[in-house]
Amino acid sequence: MKNAPLSLAFCVGIVGLALTYSATAQNQTPKKTPESTEIWEPVPPVITPGTNSAATSGTTAPSDAVILFDGKNTDEWVAIKGYSPADWEKTNEGPLKWPVQDGVMYSTKGFSARSKKEFTDFQLHLEFKTPEKVEGNGQGRGNSGVFLQGRYELQVLDNYNNPTYVNGMVGSIYKQAIPLVNPSRKPGEWQTYDVVYQAPRFDKNGMMIDYAYVTVFLNGVLVQNHAAIRGTTEYIGYPKVQAHGAGPILLQDHGNPVGFRNIWVRDL
Repeated sequence: MKNAPLSLAFCVGIVGLALTYSATAQNQTPKKTPESTEIWEPVPPVITPGTNSAATSGTTAPSDAVILFDGKNTDEWVAIKGYSPADWEKTNEGPLKWPVQDGVMYSTKGFSARSKKEFTDFQLHLEFKTPEKVEGNGQGRGNSGVFLQGRYELQVLDNYNNPTYVNGMVGSIYKQAIPLVNPSRKPGEWQTYDVVYQAPRFDKNGMMIDYAYVTVFLNGVLVQNHAAIRGTTEYIGYPKVQAHGAGPILLQDHGNPVGFRNIWVRDL
């Protein structure tokens, strides 16, 4: 018996199935394995971490840090009058003469401290203590400040049972970012700042195209979480945008003898 001729529809169906199978085979992704998502390079550089020390409330500096104060002298600093960019960019009063006692340098009325080295994006560690003997209140009690790139103040203040305006308390980016919590220790006790800072970006015309951002831990507690800094931290008025490059760390003299120790920076 002769075979019956295949219908046109049947032939078209067979061809379609073949094409579909071929396309499916081509579009199948390789079988995934644990190794499929492993990344091996670039390898992060090896550094030696700091160690816990009886002489610090944090750790000693890691091996890749720039040490700004190790308890011995103030060689990494110069003295300036005032603490705004207009002050420190134009004045240099010579070597810093803040007294160093038992591994601690104390702010001295009349001069702020500016680091000789300048930084862009960085990690900063420092420890401070406000006077054990309580004098004054509000902003007049244990007042100092850490100026990031010499322009943006992270407030230092004794806020242990000491109310003040919340955008000017310890842990604030002065007059801009209120701290999330207040983990202050008692007057005379050592406190620790750990800061991760990303500098602002400017275009060729000096226009800010991205804010500075800062994350801050005070005594191990998060007080600023990637907070935007919108310009200079002004005592009166609103932030000012000033195009700049790298800048120093500045420790403010505000008339109170605040102690500092174990200060180091890592470039990021």
